[in-house]
Amino acid sequence: MSKFVKKDQIFLDNPVKTRDELLRFVAEQAVELGVADDADCVLSAILDRESEGATGLKDGFAIPHAQADCIKESAVIVVKPSEPIEWETMDKKPVTCAIALLCPAGEAGKGHLKLLSQLTVLLMNPKFCETVQSADDAEHIADAINDGLDK
Repeated sequence: MSKFVKKDQIFLDNPVKTRDELLRFVAEQAVELGVADDADCVLSAILDRESEGATGLKDGFAIPHAQADCIKESAVIVVKPSEPIEWETMDKKPVTCAIALLCPAGEAGKGHLKLLSQLTVLLMNPKFCETVQSADDAEHIADAINDGLDK
């Protein structure tokens, strides 16, 4: 999985202003990157998951995620907005980095949960969090995530 996340899946200094704008951006990029074939379907799946419980964690991170038939292959899309975004989080602080996980519906319970678990474990590592939050280079972030997923 060493090249699972590519630098063209990382979006830095993004001008989105709200959680919903960020999620719409993720859905549109999924189509543009060839990961999905319907942005509205992806957005609907992400919002359905958000309605079950917010995906905001702590220390500025959120892991929005979705499974849907319109998602053709698993992918991670990272968005760092230019300004912190209000989001329901465990520590009541805004989000400064969203790591979105998208998986085909057929992977439910398999790759999806494993990848979500790996990302959650990575976000418990203060060094990883600092690396991602301070990075201003897409390749550096992709490498940090890939290295963490490989362990």
